[in-house]
Amino acid sequence: MQHLLIPAKRAKLLSDKKLLDSIEKRLKCTVRIEEENRMVIEGEPYDEYNAKNVLAAFGRGFEINQAYALLSDDYFFNPINLKELFKTKDQMTRVKARVIGQNGKTKEYIEAVSGAKLCIYENTVSTMGTIEQNKIASVAIKILLEGGTHKKAYRVMEKARRSIR
Repeated sequence: MQHLLIPAKRAKLLSDKKLLDSIEKRLKCTVRIEEENRMVIEGEPYDEYNAKNVLAAFGRGFEINQAYALLSDDYFFNPINLKELFKTKDQMTRVKARVIGQNGKTKEYIEAVSGAKLCIYENTVSTMGTIEQNKIASVAIKILLEGGTHKKAYRVMEKARRSIR
């Protein structure tokens, strides 16, 4: 049995019985929502592990169909908790805006170059992809979180992609 806390807004989306039934079927586990955001996952240990990863990604803002990619052994989910790095809401808002960019262009560029999917939700910036894709995206995100320029983040990310390939 696995337990998982996800934001109440995201857990509320799972209150749709049809959606929850299709998720349980796909994940090969039973999923119960206790209280407003506490999830209980029951099944075989490997299936529970996969279900917890998928539901954690869903809780961090990815669509459920995107999160299903984590059922593959090649895909990984990497959340970055901004509360651990920044003290105030203003700082978190500023760095989230830097990662998103004007009209979402920075986020789109990071996704295009790295191949990883990005999601900025509440106090987290999350990536989902292969190890290499997450590594490339994380390089750019780290630079932006540390206050580096977008130009530097793009340049270092492109260099990381070339060195991996």
